[in-house]
Amino acid sequence: MSEHSAPPEQLQKLRELLAKPKRLAIVSHYNPDGDAIGSSLGLMHVLRAAGHTARVVLPNTPANFLDFLPGRSEVLCLDRSPDAALSTIRTSDLVFCLDFNQLDRIGGLEEAVRSVATKVLIDHHQQPDTFAEVFFSDISASSTCQMVADIVAGLGMDDLIGLEAATCLYTGMITDSGSFRYKTSTPHTLRVAARLLEEGVDLDTIYSAISDTHSADRMRLLGFALTERMTVLPELRTVVIGLNMDDLEQFNFKPGDTEGFVNYGLSIQGMRLAALFIERPDMVKVSLRSKGNLPVDRFLKEHFSGGGHANAAGGKATEPFQDAVARFMSLLPKLIADHPA
Repeated sequence: MSEHSAPPEQLQKLRELLAKPKRLAIVSHYNPDGDAIGSSLGLMHVLRAAGHTARVVLPNTPANFLDFLPGRSEVLCLDRSPDAALSTIRTSDLVFCLDFNQLDRIGGLEEAVRSVATKVLIDHHQQPDTFAEVFFSDISASSTCQMVADIVAGLGMDDLIGLEAATCLYTGMITDSGSFRYKTSTPHTLRVAARLLEEGVDLDTIYSAISDTHSADRMRLLGFALTERMTVLPELRTVVIGLNMDDLEQFNFKPGDTEGFVNYGLSIQGMRLAALFIERPDMVKVSLRSKGNLPVDRFLKEHFSGGGHANAAGGKATEPFQDAVARFMSLLPKLIADHPA
């Protein structure tokens, strides 16, 4: 996909699919972040304005700091409303798959999504699977929200982006781009953001929701993580933080509380890799962030069943927490040696 437009042949396929009112489901990945929710709700508002019946369905409940997004209260989450969530997908004429490109990323929704004949993929992660009939994949895009805005414009529906859609899309753009800090933010990215701002997006509301709604427990957990669970390896220019279930329980952990913790490692001068390990009942979540030419997505794909972007990726481990961290530590010197700064 070029910076300014979606592939014409895919746009035409989508235009034909949307020529008449349809029942549409919009699905995103497990543990949905700002880009996942923002792109899904933003697209939902546009499709409804175009005369379709559209509903967002998620594998699990998002972090509550995203509750301010217009339409969030209508989202069906499998962990809270399983029957309604699965029924909505199975009775849809078309399913949009946003911000993921492998069906195992949607947990318990996978079987229902596979059962729907026509699927549309909109995603910016690397190495997509080819499970969708209509396919928009652009690893250079700053966010799936940016892609949705471009696709809507390519369909000639830009005038259907109102304040609600713009608020959702702008939120996803800033959360996935680090407030336009990452190198995927281009002049075009900022032009898309400016277009959304023209709808009257309230920046104070968005930034306050993202940055100023943390609980005291979450802040104490962050302090604990940085003082008690952070290891700095100057010779490898790497920072590692690990939090086990006892740590999380001590601070009354809620989903989303560790969002952004991994980034603190890279804020230390001279560091080029940050790793965060979070123990869960069924696995160990691994998050990596890097600078420059250190491709953490490939590393996680090979060793931790993961993937994502070159400088920001996630994976998982099934062995005990300490073993997962130890395995990473054993692999780390080679990763750094293979990619000198």
